[in-house]
Amino acid sequence: MTKVNTYLTFNGNCRKAFEFYRSIFGGEFSSISTFGEMPTQEGYKMSKNDTHKIMHVALPISKETALMGSDTSEHYEKATFGDNFSISIHTDTKEEADRLFKALSENGEKTMPMDNTFWGSYFGMLKDQFGINWMVSFETGTQ
Repeated sequence: MTKVNTYLTFNGNCRKAFEFYRSIFGGEFSSISTFGEMPTQEGYKMSKNDTHKIMHVALPISKETALMGSDTSEHYEKATFGDNFSISIHTDTKEEADRLFKALSENGEKTMPMDNTFWGSYFGMLKDQFGINWMVSFETGTQ
């Protein structure tokens, strides 16, 4: 079953925002990691300021949905509020992830091609022809 969630992007206050959301919805974060926890990458120099920013956080809202988010880093554009969210799709198969990514990116912009990630997902990002941001993922350990 494909799941759809909302993904919010912040300019450095993601942790504060998600602590606020958790105080309202309750529960615990199913994942939270910072940019400083990323493996080092050749040609990528992370600023000291970015190491404490949130790379990814997920707060389950129900059995089917989660509110997710991250901060931007100095290597990416600042979030523009009103355009600081993505629709995040989680699929059951790699083939379905590829199909959805290809279809949604038609006449749009592939901002991160589908590829395996260090966090264990097959993942990509795009902006569709209508200006909507999408994230497509398949958890590679589940097939």
